[in-house]
Amino acid sequence: MTIRAVVWDVDDTLFDYTSADREGMRAHLAAEGLLAGWRSAEAALVRWREITDQQWARFAAGELTFEDQRRDRVRVFLGAELTDAEADDWFRRYLTHYEAVWSLFPDVLPALDALAAGYRHAVLSNSSLHVQDRKLRTLGVHDRFEAVLCAAELGVSKPAAGAFLAACEALELAPHQVAYVGDHPEIDGRGAADAGLLSVWIDRRGPAAAPAFRPSTDPATGPSTDPSTDPSTGVDAPAGPHRIASLAELPAILRADTRFGAPSTFG
Repeated sequence: MTIRAVVWDVDDTLFDYTSADREGMRAHLAAEGLLAGWRSAEAALVRWREITDQQWARFAAGELTFEDQRRDRVRVFLGAELTDAEADDWFRRYLTHYEAVWSLFPDVLPALDALAAGYRHAVLSNSSLHVQDRKLRTLGVHDRFEAVLCAAELGVSKPAAGAFLAACEALELAPHQVAYVGDHPEIDGRGAADAGLLSVWIDRRGPAAAPAFRPSTDPATGPSTDPSTDPSTGVDAPAGPHRIASLAELPAILRADTRFGAPSTFG
């Protein structure tokens, strides 16, 4: 089978979201005078990420709008009853610090350059177009993609097959002609594979890393079935996706397109 297009996740795949969120929130809490109320800056950051996951799950399940999940992240984190305007103002101040440290991963531009001539490119993100369109423009890669699709506008989010199929439809390609690259083993890896795409899971943590902070069970859909376990980590790994540690490995996988049962490239 010939792969004709690559669809990309954004956060923690192209864009180093985890580092930007950590450093941005640390600077924001210091500016707000809030660090003294926590045992450590790291404890505050861990709590912020936990709340982010919880409220994002509610958004993915259709319980909240994109804007309301942001407001509730702030309210829960501060333990305060804030108006929408107050929560929005706090979040905007955080965004100033967060956006100041935006960056691509070092392997992104070389990978996009290597694949530019042979493949079409698009984005599929579980965020909003307003957020990701601006982010891609700021990072200087927006023009690399002929389509940018986001869950907030699509009305369906990964790992639902409809999200991946919407990206294929935007490219006017069949799922077996499209590869998807994302950082989450279930939401991206298993979701893309189950939808019929060539699925590539980018796991920059490496074989000795602890499990990611995000849950392996997607709260919008319930637990996935038939997991396999990577013996090097004990972490449930999705059946079907190729697992890579760097985007430098991607061109060889796209050329080979051995879709199922590929061994881990981590050795």
